[in-house]
Amino acid sequence: MQHRGEIVRKAIYQSGMSITLIAKKIGKSRRWMYQMFENSNISLDLVLQIGIIIHYDFSEEIREINYTKSNLQDNQPTYTKLGNEQVEYWKNKYLLLLEEYNELLKKNDKYFDKLC
Repeated sequence: MQHRGEIVRKAIYQSGMSITLIAKKIGKSRRWMYQMFENSNISLDLVLQIGIIIHYDFSEEIREINYTKSNLQDNQPTYTKLGNEQVEYWKNKYLLLLEEYNELLKKNDKYFDKLC
């Protein structure tokens, strides 16, 4: 398995951009960045975000990323190899969360109606 943290660390050091600046741009601390380097399974969203900041194409090292020239210009990288099972899993997780949220809103409305 690819160690995404190591790949990102190497690309950042090669870019010459300071870790402090990158951390600030993504809203994290320097310490968090160093801890991220130890993580072998960084989210693709984070990898793409860092790639945009340091102007680096991670598609050669990380197979799940597929860049096209137009994607890089629009800052809209795409994913490949996202299996149907993964898509269904996240879709169902989102729908369940949305249903729970709606139930909480209904309970909240009933509570405030009683107060007024």
